[in-house]
Amino acid sequence: MSENPVWVNEKRCKGCDICVSMCPAGVLSMRLDSKMILGKVVEVSFPESCIGCRECELHCPDFAIFVAEKGEYKFAKINQESQLRGEKIKANAFLLPQEYRESK
Repeated sequence: MSENPVWVNEKRCKGCDICVSMCPAGVLSMRLDSKMILGKVVEVSFPESCIGCRECELHCPDFAIFVAEKGEYKFAKINQESQLRGEKIKANAFLLPQEYRESK
């Protein structure tokens, strides 16, 4: 079994936000990084909330994000808390809101 439900190849990520915008469970957010093409990179902020929908992986134009196979990982079920977190991340320009950074 895989230890991580979703992972990122940061060398391929250009920071386009597409994966974060597609995630219904608030698993992903962007992290500022001045060394990256668009000044940010995707980060797996809440791996325990991944539902295995693969929306991030399927929509990444740079093939920079990967999701474990269903038989390799026991994915979470979507819940109201993760949906709300996802909405807040999207409303915060895809960056992790301060309230979630403090709890990590």
